[in-house]
Amino acid sequence: MNRRTTLLALAIAAAAGGYAFAEDWPQFRGPNGAGISYDAPPPLTWSESENLLWKTPLPGPGSSSPIVVGDRVFVTSYSGYGDGQDSGRAADLQRHLLCVDRKSGDVRWQTSVDAVTPEDPYQGFITEHGYASSTPVCDGMNVYVFFGKSGVLAFDMEGKQLWRTSVGTGSDPRAWGSAASPVLYGDTVIVNAAAESEKLFGLNRATGDVVWESDAGGAQNSWSTPIFRPTAEGREEMILLVPDEVWGLNPENGKLRWYCEADMQQPVCTSPVGDAGVAYAIGGRQGGGTAVKLGGRGDVTESHRIWETRDSSYVPSPVVHERQLHWVNDRGIAYCLDTTDGETIYEERLQSSGPAPRFYASIVLVGDRIYAVSRNAGTFVLRAGGEFEQLAQNRFESDGADFNGSPALNDGQMFLRSNRFLYCVGEKR
Repeated sequence: MNRRTTLLALAIAAAAGGYAFAEDWPQFRGPNGAGISYDAPPPLTWSESENLLWKTPLPGPGSSSPIVVGDRVFVTSYSGYGDGQDSGRAADLQRHLLCVDRKSGDVRWQTSVDAVTPEDPYQGFITEHGYASSTPVCDGMNVYVFFGKSGVLAFDMEGKQLWRTSVGTGSDPRAWGSAASPVLYGDTVIVNAAAESEKLFGLNRATGDVVWESDAGGAQNSWSTPIFRPTAEGREEMILLVPDEVWGLNPENGKLRWYCEADMQQPVCTSPVGDAGVAYAIGGRQGGGTAVKLGGRGDVTESHRIWETRDSSYVPSPVVHERQLHWVNDRGIAYCLDTTDGETIYEERLQSSGPAPRFYASIVLVGDRIYAVSRNAGTFVLRAGGEFEQLAQNRFESDGADFNGSPALNDGQMFLRSNRFLYCVGEKR
């Protein structure tokens, strides 16, 4: 698909879904959840003295990603519990949604939501990501957030709460909290609430009423955010990763159409990607990857699975580009696979001028550059293609907090969030 065709497709999708601008980054991993921007690339290098347009303090930490719609940037944080040296009391936990002016970095408005308790205790693995790990989604008219046991909420563009709907107050067996991000399909907000109720939900955008709910016991220990992709026949499918399987569901009612066995041992945190009627799944704490043709019925393991690989990723998700699958795993190893047969093109460890990098964020691709935001060693820039080439490593030296959120791209700018600040990187105009 060439650039003009892609932009036309995005514009059509924007008109159908209510997105304000085709170049917006309105959800987790941007348009269509693909992690790819067709705008101008952000700068190759930056620091606190170079190509930093603004930075804005946040009210607390969070592992969610920023999104960009028009002239607004939205991001979530949490405070009151698990946000400092003293973990505090769960009863004091609050989540925050901020609307930031994308040109100046000024906070236009901020709203806070009290937690529904009991909440998962701040201990074990939850200390790695906290209580604001789900990225908002915006349709240009309202912004929707998922705060786990505290529910799914809708706000208008000026911060007025429109509705709030519970999707469960349970906990996964590990009590690791919430992380899957809401997505939009037609008139519904779709949420993977496997951790809260072992269900998937479709909520009415305007009212928050439950349009459908689907039992998803097999999705326990899945924090995957679904994507939507068409089959070769043009039928839309919702693709979700769960332990040991890839699911294809009907986004109109949440019902399972097909499943494919995959070597993705629990827990599964990554999101799938898709291209030309094929879904690619890379994930699992100890797992691998699978390519599966869309459009089947029932168990399609033998009929639709194209290939398998032992290469994997725990939390960061991949991108697919020009018959290649790229990602950087949690240990800082960059992978490139051939999407036709799953063969490894390269597997290379990133070279860091500081500490060994660790990753939660998923890579993004714009032009021929891959941007990979590490938790602790800055952002690495790689050349997209069949040969490994590391172009740059960029750090904000004064910010020692973790960078867990994936970056947002818009019109030559990159928006990054740490546990302390929201940043805008770009060339001054």
